[in-house]
Amino acid sequence: MTRRLVLATRNAHKVTELRAILAAAGLGPDLDLVGADAYPEVPDVKETGITFAENALLKAHALAEATQLPAVADDSGLCVDVLGGAPGIFSARWAGRHGDDRANLDLLLAQLADIDTPHRAAHFACAAALALPDGTTRVVEGRLHGTLRHTPSGTGGFGYDPVLQPDGDTRTCAELTPDEKNAISHRGKAFRALAPHLMELLG
Repeated sequence: MTRRLVLATRNAHKVTELRAILAAAGLGPDLDLVGADAYPEVPDVKETGITFAENALLKAHALAEATQLPAVADDSGLCVDVLGGAPGIFSARWAGRHGDDRANLDLLLAQLADIDTPHRAAHFACAAALALPDGTTRVVEGRLHGTLRHTPSGTGGFGYDPVLQPDGDTRTCAELTPDEKNAISHRGKAFRALAPHLMELLG
């Protein structure tokens, strides 16, 4: 029996990534994963939380309640050590307008222009949440540690991928194949940790 699971995003990149991650984790053809675009009447949720986990739970709860279907959501971002963890939960709107990847990247690189490589440590963080219509929730987190390049490199991925070089690699996240990225990414780690909860609660 096919079960529908709604992902609280209108970002097609995230839907594609999550399908691949969950399939690799063993949640395959009997799971119909759709994005929030499948329910255009459901308004976007304001991310008023002060942590990734709070925002992920807010989005998953709201979508589960509106659709009466199991819903998953993630909130993720880039945390730069020398900036005290910023952009953090403001990553998608660091330059002022939500989702302007190029402006966000340009502003971050300008802010770090005088910071030498040894002090450019950063990590991607992701909180993944599952919410059921009955109010049941689960939330888990994942991280990918690395160093920020001085200039972008690579055409894959999205967001800050072109400037984060994962620890132990010589390439940025944007230079990895989708499978390579999913294997080590913050989102991959978080949703793989969420997969057992999905299996338990969705049957």
